[in-house]
Amino acid sequence: MKKIFVDTNILVDLLADRKPFSKYAVEIFNASENKKVKLFTSSHSIATTYYLLKKFIDDSSLRKTLLGLIEYMTIIPVDTEVLTKGLRSKQKDFEDSIQIYCASTIEKIDCIVTRNVKDFKGCEILVLTPDELCSRL
Repeated sequence: MKKIFVDTNILVDLLADRKPFSKYAVEIFNASENKKVKLFTSSHSIATTYYLLKKFIDDSSLRKTLLGLIEYMTIIPVDTEVLTKGLRSKQKDFEDSIQIYCASTIEKIDCIVTRNVKDFKGCEILVLTPDELCSRL
C-alpha cells in the first residue's frame, strides 16, 4: 500500500470543494477509503485547514467534518524536532519545511502530494501534483 503525505492545500480543496482541484482530492480520499493508499498529514495542516475554512463553514460542521477526515489519515505531530529542523532548513517557506520534515518521519513514504510542487524544490521525497498521483493509483 502506498504511503502518501497530503499537503494542506489538498485538504482545503476537498473540504471547500474548490473546483477543478477537488475532483483529485476526492479521488485520493476514495483510494484511502478503498485501502489502496495510506494517507498522512501534519497536525499543522489540520489546524491550518480549520483556520482557513472557519470563515466559510460553521464551527460545528467544520469540526465534525475534520473529525471524520482524520479517521482516514494518520496525523504526524509537529514537535520540537520538526520545528527545529524546519527553522534550520534551506527551504524558502518555513511551513513547507514543516511538511517535509513531518513526511520524512514516515517509514517508506512514497510521496508528498501538493498543488505547490515548486515550493518543495530540493525535497528528498518524491513530490507529485494531485493529478500526477491519481494517474499512478
